[in-house]
Amino acid sequence: MTTSEQNKATVLAAFDALFNKRDYEAAEKFWSPDYIQHSAHIAPGRSGLFDLVRSAPAQLRYENHLILAEGDYVIAHGRFAGNGRPVAWIAADVVRMKDGILVEHWDVLEDEATLEESQSKLPMFGDTFPA
Repeated sequence: MTTSEQNKATVLAAFDALFNKRDYEAAEKFWSPDYIQHSAHIAPGRSGLFDLVRSAPAQLRYENHLILAEGDYVIAHGRFAGNGRPVAWIAADVVRMKDGILVEHWDVLEDEATLEESQSKLPMFGDTFPA
């Protein structure tokens, strides 16, 4: 397995541990204690991210659609559903890896559009629109 493939697998395992399983002990092994957070809606550091998830509804789930890696950078295109908002977020998460752990993060978030709202009439995530 190449480093890029390992990084993709690590990011998917990290997101599953934190967002889907709420296993904070396991998640600590994936995120650096010196984690740098660039998201405008998340407090600094690993604790800011973990506290955000702790405060999120129990229904929060992350689903990945596409993941790409180049060297130490991974981009995950996914959906955050059950986030307590009227619609799911579609996200492009950019993660910088170092020595096999997540050390830095940026994201682009957008509310998921319905068929009626979509100018392109194409779904933002996967092959179908949300129910």
